[in-house]
Amino acid sequence: MSLLQQYAQLEQQAKELQKQMEILQERSDFKKEKEFLEKLQGLIEEFGRTPQDVINQLSPKSLNSTATENRRRKRKLKVYRNPITNEVVETRGGNHKTLKLWKEDHGSEVVESWLAEER
Repeated sequence: MSLLQQYAQLEQQAKELQKQMEILQERSDFKKEKEFLEKLQGLIEEFGRTPQDVINQLSPKSLNSTATENRRRKRKLKVYRNPITNEVVETRGGNHKTLKLWKEDHGSEVVESWLAEER
């Protein structure tokens, strides 16, 4: 496709988009939304606020609660000390590679007795 053909195709697409925009601008619901947005922006400027201030003012409970409610509680940090090698393993779960090897070699109950501290 030549550059002139590409240009003509893009020009046609631009005309079609322009028609769609004009049709949209004629709709009453579009006009109401546009008016609302303009008035809201005017109020934001008049009172020296930011859009985020408006969001926080209108829904402070929902913004603050969703951030904390959806987060899982952190697991406690467990520190295991191997008395044979004095090697230390810190983990928040049981999926630690070295801890698994210890449990295979010495047994789960023995390794759990090596728990030095829990934070």
